[in-house]
Amino acid sequence: MDPTTDNAGHPGDAAAARSALEGLRAEIAKAVVGQDPAVTGLVVALLCRGHVLLEGVPGVAKTLLVRTLAAALELDTKRVQFSPDLMPSDVTGSLVYDARTAAFSFQPGPVFTNLLLADEINRTPPKTQSSLLEAMEERQVTVDGTPRALPDPFLVIATQNPVEYEGTYPLPEAQLDRFLLKLTIPLPSRQDEIDVLTRHAAGFDPRDLHAAGVRPAAGPADLDAARAAIAKTTVSPEIAAYVVDLCRATRESPSLTLGVSPRGATALLSTSRAWAWLTGRDYVIPDDVKALALPTLRHRVQLRPEAEMEGVTADSVINAILAHVPVPR
Repeated sequence: MDPTTDNAGHPGDAAAARSALEGLRAEIAKAVVGQDPAVTGLVVALLCRGHVLLEGVPGVAKTLLVRTLAAALELDTKRVQFSPDLMPSDVTGSLVYDARTAAFSFQPGPVFTNLLLADEINRTPPKTQSSLLEAMEERQVTVDGTPRALPDPFLVIATQNPVEYEGTYPLPEAQLDRFLLKLTIPLPSRQDEIDVLTRHAAGFDPRDLHAAGVRPAAGPADLDAARAAIAKTTVSPEIAAYVVDLCRATRESPSLTLGVSPRGATALLSTSRAWAWLTGRDYVIPDDVKALALPTLRHRVQLRPEAEMEGVTADSVINAILAHVPVPR
């Protein structure tokens, strides 16, 4: 396959799209310091039409990262602050009575956007969390029996604080499985934190991204061209078997009560193909699978209580499986 030709046969579109998406890092770095892995994960999710769960303590620029991504991609974005009193209709929208027409009309909720930032999603009860399930899976919402399609692209980027924090509700397994990736946002290094303070001392305002110099680097057309090229990325039978073996190994791990579902295996294959294309190849190699295994699988497994008490983490279990399962040659 010629990597510079997309499904529509337009030469150069795929190569130009890859170059544009690589330029996102430079634009986002104008506002967010030292979060390259998270930026890459968000781009992979957009290419795979998947949703992302961002986890980190308060104050590590999770919200700023999403706002900057939307600005650099010329996408519409809305933010919902999830709180204990948030109702499902506050997310999806509702029917509103219009006294002038004596009829009910649909008032769209914030879910009707390209990038929905569900901020601190685990601070709201499960009933409201589940209001996103149809939107995430079917890319539509149903109100009063009428389905309404969501825009394309549509991506839910949910942030959450670690569940040990007071006033949080763990997400249900069914909803966790709908997220393509779970990305962890670490505390910045000492030098990165100094850079953050230096920018603020020089007048940086996180509420004014335009003043920070953030400009569109790519757009929906680039995402379409990239997806067309990724659809042609070759997956050998050996790579497919490797993905299956990794996922099946989680189901047999003595440290886990819940392993990766077939949906998770499909997700890992999808993210591996996107990563292969982003790195300039039209075929998947084992290193692509390894690179995306942690963010794609870490939220799809459940630790046994005794393993958790011993300090075992989902990441450590997956890393052990990656070291144990034979790699295809």
